[in-house]
Amino acid sequence: MQLGVVFPQTEIGNDPAIVRDYGQAAEALGYRHVLAFDHVLGGNAATHDLRGPYKHTDAFHEPFVLFGFLAAVTGLEFVTGIIILPQRQSALVAKQAAALDVLCGGRLRLGVAVGWNHVEFEALGMDFSDRGRRIEEQIEVMRLLWTEELVTFEGNEHRITDAGLNPLPVQQPIPVWFGGHADFVLRRTARIGDGWFPLFAPDADGAAEVEKLHGYIREAGRDPAEVGIETWLDVLDKTPDQWRAHAEGWKKLGATHYSVNTMNSGLASPQDHIEAIGRIKEALAGI
Repeated sequence: MQLGVVFPQTEIGNDPAIVRDYGQAAEALGYRHVLAFDHVLGGNAATHDLRGPYKHTDAFHEPFVLFGFLAAVTGLEFVTGIIILPQRQSALVAKQAAALDVLCGGRLRLGVAVGWNHVEFEALGMDFSDRGRRIEEQIEVMRLLWTEELVTFEGNEHRITDAGLNPLPVQQPIPVWFGGHADFVLRRTARIGDGWFPLFAPDADGAAEVEKLHGYIREAGRDPAEVGIETWLDVLDKTPDQWRAHAEGWKKLGATHYSVNTMNSGLASPQDHIEAIGRIKEALAGI
């Protein structure tokens, strides 16, 4: 099970040197990848009915730009967890991902999901109501653009006439992972996904969800070993023994990747985050 870190988006600040230091520290500690959340615009909670975790007061680095910067100063794998794909133009995401994959030498996993923030969709000129229907065609289009010199495609949402990306990515295609827990997300992952980001405890209920996914993968004519699983540890209010038990539980359930999230843990500075991931790495030694 590969260990990584969740980039502390809302608490890292805006100093490029600190962003660099965090990435290099994570790599020096032996973490293999860095996962970053995505948030383009924050709605004002005083004027919008938003049930998600972020507001306009939460600072966010844009994942593709962030990873392009870190690609120059680390050898980490980069994971978007997740890009809100339906609020973006598919060809542009394909271009951004391909460019990043080239710059980092093929160390990208593209996590995607449908999102929850209708304010972002409105501002980006995309329809919030049909986002689930659009995402599968988006992935089809991106995979064509990542693997073919010239693409001609006409679907329900996309039209491309004899055009292509240059440069193409190192990975052809770039792995696409899905976030979400609804049944249709599991079925979509089983049919067309390279991996899944579950967020629940590694208990009996969690084991049942993983087995459900594996059943759907088999129904789709695929091998469950072809589909990765990554979750993360929220360290707040947990002891080192609980950190280890959580990680070991997910390893037993077949997780291929595991990240540690130090946000919202009462840490006062970026250096505190670096020291925290050091303590966690020590607690998880041997897993």
